[in-house]
Order: sequence, then structure tokens, then C-alpha cells
Amino acid sequence: MGKRFQLQFQAEVDGQLLRDAISRQGISRKALTSIKFNGGTIHVNGVEQTVRYVLKKGDQITIIFPEEKVSSGLIVEYGKLNIVYEDEALLILNKPPFMNTIPSREQPTGSIANMVSGYFEGQGIPSTVHIVTRLDRDTSGLLCIAKHRHIHHLMGLQQRNKMINKQYEAMVHGHVVLDEQIVEAPIGRKETSIIEREVRHDGQYSRTDVKVLKRGYMKNGEPITHVRLKLHTGRTHQIRVHMAYLGHPLVGDELYGGSRELYNRQALHCVLLEMNHPLTGENLHFSSEILESMARLLNHES
Repeated sequence: MGKRFQLQFQAEVDGQLLRDAISRQGISRKALTSIKFNGGTIHVNGVEQTVRYVLKKGDQITIIFPEEKVSSGLIVEYGKLNIVYEDEALLILNKPPFMNTIPSREQPTGSIANMVSGYFEGQGIPSTVHIVTRLDRDTSGLLCIAKHRHIHHLMGLQQRNKMINKQYEAMVHGHVVLDEQIVEAPIGRKETSIIEREVRHDGQYSRTDVKVLKRGYMKNGEPITHVRLKLHTGRTHQIRVHMAYLGHPLVGDELYGGSRELYNRQALHCVLLEMNHPLTGENLHFSSEILESMARLLNHES
């Protein structure tokens, strides 16, 4: 396997315990325990030390994390990935439609996770696959993968603090009247289905911002609206449920009332991802245009 993941930083003050300095880097107790017992090491100025070591300002600290192993149930596969961005911490991909993000019992192969595990193996990256932002099988567009468990932890903190901006574009049935609106409607599992969700009073708080980009008609003359959507929460099927709740299901989304007459999947694409880099704090901005086949659904503008 290749080089293990390392984290390097300098001590900022005199007299601080190494343990406390490590904690300030966002390293969880679970990760610290794993470093201690599963083959990781901690060095100060090139010398291995325990977490009780007392630091001096300017000391160079290097944490070498244990090697990660691919999940035993994940089948390693090799295929083409559309890589938008990559560094030592993150992998940003443009996912095609009709491809699962992670494998399932019914479809154990052919997913993004299967292909990324093969890519990591080929690149000598000693890590399993950590999905940060996940897309439904039929949804296309940008998704984020962390290259290490610690990076996944840091990105999870950003998600919980609503610091990751995810925006989508969709084609929906009908003419959406309001140019901009906020949908705040709780979402929960539908009692008669293990897959389907619905707006219900006892569901989890959910918010989606909806902005109309264009209004027009499909080839069959049916009204259609091209919308931009911003997620403030990350509920399962949130966009699909909220647009159906408004009476404007996504084109191709049969589960929530859409039609597949002219499109064989839900017309939904993740067009934007914004986040802070988990190690440098730099603001990262990624964009992706909707697929041409989706854009062609709006045949004539109104």
C-alpha cells in the first residue's frame, strides 16, 4: 500500500500538552485511540512522543494515522471516474445518472464506491471510501468523497454546522408561479413504504429554497419549469418530496408523481458544491452544468 495519511502542524504556545494540541486540530477521541492502538504514531520534531508530552511554541508535530482497510463487503472495481478536483484530502466527482453512490444488497457492484475503491488501490491510497455528499441513483452531478476517516470526520462537522452549500437544478412539471419561495415542510417516511417519504407533521424539519430559472413547454406541449434548489437540510429525497408537495413533481420521477414519457429518470442535477477545505480552511467552489439531455426537456420558453 502507499503512504499513510499524515497531519502536520506547529505548537502555538509553550506548556501545552500534546493531547490538547491534537484536540484543537479536530481529531476525535476515537481517532486518537485508533492512532495509539492500531499502528499510528505521533512525533514531535521527528521524535515519537506520548500525548502527555509538554510542547514548546514552534514544535513541529506530525501525526501518522493507521492504515485503513477497504470494507470487506465492498467489491473493488475499476472504471472511469469523472474527477473534478483531487488533493490529498478530497475527491470531487461528477456522477453520471443511473449509478448508485454506494452498493446495495440488490446491486453490490457498479457503484461510485466500488469504482473509487479500485481507483484508490491503483493510486496506492491506503484508505476505504468515505462518502461526504451522496446522490440518488438517478441524480447526476457533483459529489464529495473524503480520502481518510479523519477528513470524513471534519467534513461531517461542516455538514452538521451547515457549512456545505449544495445546490441543484431540476426540471419540474407545470409552471411554478412564484419566482422565488422557501419550502419549510417536515419530511418523514411514508407508513406504507420503506422507500417513499412524504411531508408529515411528525417528520423532521426540512427546508428547500426554490428559484425559477426558466418557464416553458416540453415537446408534448406540457408546461415545464427549470428551477434552482438550495438545500438547508439533507433529508432523504428532500427535493423530490418538496417539489411534489408544491404540486410540481420532477420530470421523470414516477415515485413522486412525475412522468417518464419524455425522460427516463428524475431530472435532477447537483450543479454546485461549496465548502471549506478541511485542512487549510480555504473556500472551495465547484460547479457542473446540467446534462444536455435534461436541458433539452424545456423545448420552448414561455
